[in-house]
Amino acid sequence: MLSLSLKGKTALIGGSTQGIGLASAQELAQLGATCILISRSGEKLAQAVATLDATQGQHHSYLVADFDHPDQVHDVVAAYIKDKNITILINNTGGPAGGPVMNAKPESFIQAFQQHLICNHILATLLLPGMQAEGWGRIVNIISTSVKIPLKNLGVSNTIRGAVASWAKTMANEAAQYGITVNNVLPGSTATGRLDTIMQNKAATQHKDKAEIEQEMINEVPAHRIGKPEEIAAMVAFLCTPAASYVNGTSIPVDGGRTGSI
Repeated sequence: MLSLSLKGKTALIGGSTQGIGLASAQELAQLGATCILISRSGEKLAQAVATLDATQGQHHSYLVADFDHPDQVHDVVAAYIKDKNITILINNTGGPAGGPVMNAKPESFIQAFQQHLICNHILATLLLPGMQAEGWGRIVNIISTSVKIPLKNLGVSNTIRGAVASWAKTMANEAAQYGITVNNVLPGSTATGRLDTIMQNKAATQHKDKAEIEQEMINEVPAHRIGKPEEIAAMVAFLCTPAASYVNGTSIPVDGGRTGSI
């Protein structure tokens, strides 16, 4: 029987001081993984690490780096892994600001491309040699259901998320021969700070109450509710386990059935 345990494995989790990133780290720790959190706030990272289960002998830690500065991300992680081997990578960072694609500034695409695709690629290429040496690895990218169907008023995000999904599929095809899987988790409407910001912006633009906007979102979901970060994290964690060894190159919506495609 293939195992769901991650004991003895080490994971690097991006954007892990809150929301889906933190929930993913907590889930991985519950399965026995040692978690290395990475984000830009040392204070918030220390608080997040304190919430992780360590009953299986893990020694969790964190790295401070700003995904607005890819070179900093590279240097911080490269220095850390000199004498360590990390075989699980969770690529996750905050999404671009909303707005119509017709109004988007070129620099908005460049910034989002660096935060998401470039930082994802930096982290993956830093960790891949260690995964290849182990003959085992997991890369999970937390993206968006816009990979399946573009979302209204998220022009820059839709564009960049699609690029990340294409990058991931290409990486999955190349890395599979080394026992490494690359998959994407696509959250739908999930109770995070980002969703709260999106609802507030919609409410201001449409001159409605935030509660009305929230109800409209709920009405679009067959499950008739907003998702919880831990529900997304459960899928992230499963894809990291030995049991998911034959799941590769996929983009899996976790959205209560909202996405209108097969």
